[in-house]
Amino acid sequence: MEKSEKKAIKEKREKEISGKDGQATAGLSRRDFLKTTAAATGLVVATGKLFGTPLILSSQGEGKAVMPSDELRVAFIGVGEQGRILLDCCLRIPGIKIAAICDIWQYSRDYAAGYLRKYGQTPNVYEDYREMLDKEKDLDAAVIATPDWMHAEHTNACLNHGLHVYCEKEMSNSLEKARSMVETARRTGKLLQIGHQRRSNPRYIHAIEKLIHDRKLLGRVMIGYAQWNRAKADMLSWPKKYTIDPQTLHKYGYNSMEEFRNWRWFKKYGGGPIVDLGSHQIDLFSWVFKTNPKTAVASGGVDYYQNREWYDNVMVIYEYENEEGMARAFYQVQTTTSHGGFYETFMGDNGSLVISEVPQKGNWAYREAHAPDWEPLVREGLILSEAPPIQKVETRNVFVDVRVTAEAGRWPLPVELAKPAHQPHLENFFEAIRRGIPLNCPAELAYETAVAVLKVNEAVRTKSLLRFRPEEFKA
Repeated sequence: MEKSEKKAIKEKREKEISGKDGQATAGLSRRDFLKTTAAATGLVVATGKLFGTPLILSSQGEGKAVMPSDELRVAFIGVGEQGRILLDCCLRIPGIKIAAICDIWQYSRDYAAGYLRKYGQTPNVYEDYREMLDKEKDLDAAVIATPDWMHAEHTNACLNHGLHVYCEKEMSNSLEKARSMVETARRTGKLLQIGHQRRSNPRYIHAIEKLIHDRKLLGRVMIGYAQWNRAKADMLSWPKKYTIDPQTLHKYGYNSMEEFRNWRWFKKYGGGPIVDLGSHQIDLFSWVFKTNPKTAVASGGVDYYQNREWYDNVMVIYEYENEEGMARAFYQVQTTTSHGGFYETFMGDNGSLVISEVPQKGNWAYREAHAPDWEPLVREGLILSEAPPIQKVETRNVFVDVRVTAEAGRWPLPVELAKPAHQPHLENFFEAIRRGIPLNCPAELAYETAVAVLKVNEAVRTKSLLRFRPEEFKA
């Protein structure tokens, strides 16, 4: 066979595999096409069925080649623990160039710069974000992963500098500052995505939008429950050779190295565990109930750690009223026990759904005996069949029902995320810049969650029923 013939055949096969003008691939079997699509989007479709484009679109990317003109030059402000998680996600996304990193702590600057160099990225490194914005002239976007109290200052500066911004949650530890972020984004016309990453997770989109909202799997949902429990832990320390001198600490607003490292526990810098952890999950209550809370009553205190300002445990009950009537949600955060870890549950008159960012802690639905048959949904690929048929295990003349003791009544969800949890949310942000698609968590939406979450500390302090006014949720 001539080389020209071989080349022609190769080109034909490449066209069959890649498809033309975005159409379905012609040279692949349906099964192979589904595998290719799932791999490209980071989805695992357990049933082998493709069951709706919103799930594919939600994770973005779609396996498309990124042209040089699509490259985005991104700066990071804050490359501590959370910042490095986001850095790692960005390294997995085609066309993202980390042009600059900024952090007031040398340890974080050195660590992040060294990590990026291993992957061929050589960003300029800064201590002060103002110097970075002055010197970096061709940035497209900024990712903010600094302590909550600095989010507004950093975000507003970047927006005013003409950059699109991805800012970690909570928007701020102050509603006034959070409101300023919404106003600046609105005035500058720049995109502002807040890091409630579950909003872009295809498993959560499938569970809430497809199953709970569209198909009414649970019937009328009246109860939400979520928790994030952590075992007791000492205050964070630091390598002594990387101690920041008092003058530099004071320049950036910190009283001590201990406060700098443990800012989440101090009222000047953060909102405590209910804000730090609860923001992720309380956001889901409004998503599921399609409304913001009417009231909240909460209890908590500094009951265990005597050297911390914020409450080390909080329990809160919200009331929501939507078109179906009244609904309630209970949330708790504990920092002295890891029992149960973190997960969310939504309970309706036809069933319940348990979900978590870690699928092993929640990725299934329970059906009430009187509920409509779920098998049609199984055939559509929206849920998987409940546990396999009962198997008998004999041990010392005692029969054990394996299904009942292990997976009784569970109908697993068919969608999993084959990417780090934050990656789809970042992809959504970058594709909003490139293609103009909607943000999954724009600032206005995140502000509503900030109101619901930040005011819990007020409810704990006053030990009284907190009533929300609808206008409070508008920035």
